[in-house]
Amino acid sequence: MLDRRSFLGALAWPAVAATVPAGACLKPGASLELEDLAGDARPPAAVAGDEDFWFQVQEAFTADRSMVNLNNGGVCPAPAVVQAAMKRYLDHANEAPAYVLWRLQEPHKETVRSGLAQLFGCDPEEIAITRNASESLENIQQGFDLEPGDEVLTTTQDYPRMLTTWQQRERRNGIVLKQIEIPVPCDDDDEIVKRFEAALTPRTKVMHFCHVINLHGMVMPVKRLVQLARAKGIPSVIDGAHSFAHLDFKRDELDCDYFGTSLHKFLFAPHGTGMLYVRKSKIKTLWPLMSAGAAQDEDIRKFEEIGTHPMANFLAIAEALAFHELIGPARKQARQVYLRDFWARRLAQSPRVKLHTSLKPGRATGVALVEIEGVDPVKLHEHLWNKQRIFTVAILHKQFQGLRISPTVYTRLSELERFCEAMEKVAREGLPA
Repeated sequence: MLDRRSFLGALAWPAVAATVPAGACLKPGASLELEDLAGDARPPAAVAGDEDFWFQVQEAFTADRSMVNLNNGGVCPAPAVVQAAMKRYLDHANEAPAYVLWRLQEPHKETVRSGLAQLFGCDPEEIAITRNASESLENIQQGFDLEPGDEVLTTTQDYPRMLTTWQQRERRNGIVLKQIEIPVPCDDDDEIVKRFEAALTPRTKVMHFCHVINLHGMVMPVKRLVQLARAKGIPSVIDGAHSFAHLDFKRDELDCDYFGTSLHKFLFAPHGTGMLYVRKSKIKTLWPLMSAGAAQDEDIRKFEEIGTHPMANFLAIAEALAFHELIGPARKQARQVYLRDFWARRLAQSPRVKLHTSLKPGRATGVALVEIEGVDPVKLHEHLWNKQRIFTVAILHKQFQGLRISPTVYTRLSELERFCEAMEKVAREGLPA
């Protein structure tokens, strides 16, 4: 059984290790016990509801408990050990930036690259470290050679910034952006694949879609869509901003060639960190967003040519990876779904409450969209914040509307109970005048 002392000690270990001078040795008795956590053999579903276990995880964060933060789908806090690492790297760089940044810290990015590749299940030479999902995906979107009249197929529910990128290419290059509607919620992968297939034409040159739709947490049938497109010689761009380190999966389960994500969401890495995956055989033909020399044509690092930038954010990803593995990817996914079901199943029993996210196993993540029919989501968002200090995000889409709720592993059940009570009161009585 996990005990509090060993877990908190484990989280402190990277910070302790980083303060030891190079070449120094720790005393034999200084090792920290990780067996209780890493060796917990219970299935993830059994751990998901173990509040003693998750209390230790909650204590690893510096979350502001004077509010209830249910918008982790935007950006997540980093645990204290990640924050401490980033501060150490930043302090180190400021001792002599031109020397430390490029001579000492830059080479250590390769450790981070290897860690991300191991988690994703690919070759490190296929991973670029970026600043966010948008930068990762725009490297891909802007990197294709497209001609006037070429079509890009996506959905009406893809991320606005990525749609804006394709729309700019419409204005600049004369391509055509086609957007299909998919049902919400949708429990039928066949229906989604059928709609994509029906929209393909001889002019289709790219398919672009989310792994997890950020608006309501629905999981898309990525592998089937990738293989549908590949059979016709069409590349697929996968937006993994809300899936990476949220769902427990590897690259081969998607069979993708291009994938972009943020690391400051569910990996809990420093703000302003992201990851780009490009299959090795595709690197040469994809232009980088910012220019790189011809010698880098086949080098994944050409997508990292952004000029001078802080290295601290990137190096502290290593601590986030360690924290993620310490919890366990499968346990983390199970807990986030458990938290979603905790509030969503309760609210689903209330009059006027409508869920736009399926609660069937495997259909969605820990993110869900909830509506109180007849209540303006923006006003509901404002009411929850102003009266209860509960932070959410209002979603307004032509197919649906509501509040997107995205707790994560530091969220306490008492905070979700508070959210439910506030929503139930509005469902019964409406918003106060």
